Amino acid sequence: MKTLLALLAFGMLSASASAAEPADNRLFEMRVYYAKPGKLDALNARFRDHTLKLFAKHGMTSLGYFVPVDNKENKLVYFLAFPDRAAHDASWKAFGADPDWKAAAKESEKDGKLIDHIENAFLTATEYSALAQAKNYGVGVFELRTYTTEAGRLPDLNARFRDHTLKLFEKHGMTNVTYWNLAADQKGAKNTYAAGNTLIYLLTHKSEAAAKASFDAFRADPIWIAAKEASEKKAGGSLTIAQPNGVKSEFLIPVDYSPVK
Repeated sequence: MKTLLALLAFGMLSASASAAEPADNRLFEMRVYYAKPGKLDALNARFRDHTLKLFAKHGMTSLGYFVPVDNKENKLVYFLAFPDRAAHDASWKAFGADPDWKAAAKESEKDGKLIDHIENAFLTATEYSALAQAKNYGVGVFELRTYTTEAGRLPDLNARFRDHTLKLFEKHGMTNVTYWNLAADQKGAKNTYAAGNTLIYLLTHKSEAAAKASFDAFRADPIWIAAKEASEKKAGGSLTIAQPNGVKSEFLIPVDYSPVK
């Protein structure tokens, strides 16, 4: 009974806190660039010296630019914000036609192409997400987590995060950055995600070891155990698909030119 009462009180507190956050109705884009072997430094230099300025010129809001801690795939992961899809399309069209961009791209690729391939996905902020903004978190690592739900269970997962998970993350030393679902319209996006069953979010930790300790404590918390059991009973089973694809985690570090650090 005590655990149930604590769970109910905790859920009410979380819902009240999330309701105070301003709504973020922008369209976000997550882009993942896979650099050619030996070309990641040149790609970062092009972003640092040219691309970010041109993005701003054409109305794109740069948020975070990251590379994985274990970057075996030569990846650059970054996030942009736009007022809406029409603004996104107009901005990219203007950027691609800009003579300054064409000159920078040509100069940077005089010894060969920098990018092997690109993946992207369109995102919308969840109702419980803090406003995504460029700021310095002053921590060691970021963690990008992707949850894929069983069919029809994304609303249940969002409810559990809204009512319980975010506050429990904070309780156990994790910093919530932002939470997204996939935008309904993924037409034209080259991505490996499915709209309607995906939650993508960012946390910060002092270190990878600190992240492990925090999640160990989180998973052992009686309030979390009760919340998990209650949500799965209501939904009729696990909210996420079976591992290894149900929950994916990747530790990232911001590059030197990233607005979010």
